[in-house]
Amino acid sequence: MTQPLAYIHPEAKIAQNVVVEPFTTIAHDVEIGEGSWIGPNVTIMAGARIGKNVKIFPGAVIAAVPQDLKFAGEKTTVHIGDNTVIRECVTVNRGTIDRMRTIIGSDCLLMAYVHVAHDCIIGDHCILANAVQLAGHVEIGDFAIVGGTSAVHQFVKVGAHAMISGGSLVRKDVPPFVKAGREPLSYAGINSVGLRRRGFSDEKIMQVQQCYRFLFLSGLNNNAALDQIELELAPSPERDEVVNFVRNSGRGIIKGYSRNGNGAD
Repeated sequence: MTQPLAYIHPEAKIAQNVVVEPFTTIAHDVEIGEGSWIGPNVTIMAGARIGKNVKIFPGAVIAAVPQDLKFAGEKTTVHIGDNTVIRECVTVNRGTIDRMRTIIGSDCLLMAYVHVAHDCIIGDHCILANAVQLAGHVEIGDFAIVGGTSAVHQFVKVGAHAMISGGSLVRKDVPPFVKAGREPLSYAGINSVGLRRRGFSDEKIMQVQQCYRFLFLSGLNNNAALDQIELELAPSPERDEVVNFVRNSGRGIIKGYSRNGNGAD
């Protein structure tokens, strides 16, 4: 159902049961799946690929061109998965030649005033709280939660099931399954509550905890800690995810917490 005061370009591909509220603009080269609701005063630009049952609230701007001076007008896209909710005044920019697309997964919640820059990849079931700002090329794993007003540096990676405290400056990679807080951003334990809610057994949670004891509490450098993890802990998807994330970190991971308020080596 389209309100008469909305504008939809005739080349846009909109499923029949999509609701488009008044004063919304939908450009050409846009696709919107069944059951989605596009609220009033939303702007959806060329290159948007929006899934089923998505809700987009007033003031959001989807698929605007990247805020990147290297962008040369290449045809790029934004992909938003099924059942995702985009709240008021969220901005999601298209990709650049680097990845050609910006991706937001399924069943995500982006609260008001979130910004997702070009070439970001956000997994499924993620929550970005109010006014989270993602720079370009950021990657966020499934079920990760980023607290309100946090700013994430370009090329940073946040692992699956991680939880980042509100107001954080995220300059380094945040490994999977952890809580991160304080300034500078530091390891604050594993996200045991979130893992239990998602069905992780006590045995799996204990193994994750043992991984991070080697990494943050043993006094070993990261390479030595990873060697000890692989030597002493039985292989499992969780253990391997931690090891692979840390080993492949481009910016380096956050540090452990020290009592003097600085990240410990």
